[in-house]
Amino acid sequence: MRRERNELNKARARVFSALSDPLRLEILEALRRGERCACEVVPRAEVVQPLVSRHLGILKSGGLVKDRKEGNKRMYSATNPEIYEVMDAVTPELVDALTRRMVKQMIY
Repeated sequence: MRRERNELNKARARVFSALSDPLRLEILEALRRGERCACEVVPRAEVVQPLVSRHLGILKSGGLVKDRKEGNKRMYSATNPEIYEVMDAVTPELVDALTRRMVKQMIY
């Protein structure tokens, strides 16, 4: 039981690590409506293509993104749409509540 929980926590850490960058979250948002090539993600991310590709690789290593080759392009998509539920769970209200809690702890 402990070993299973440890493995689950390692997997969770990989997912949260992959999600821990605003650019990677923006890339996932670009893939929310379906498969895209890196060249389609670049304008939305407002960064250069090599940086988008690097972050797509991190998302892929984290198991959040898959790819396939189509001609000269590599097409990317989310491996499981449930990841958007995780992202959507961090609402402005939650962020505000957590921020207030952090400030309160710093004061006391």
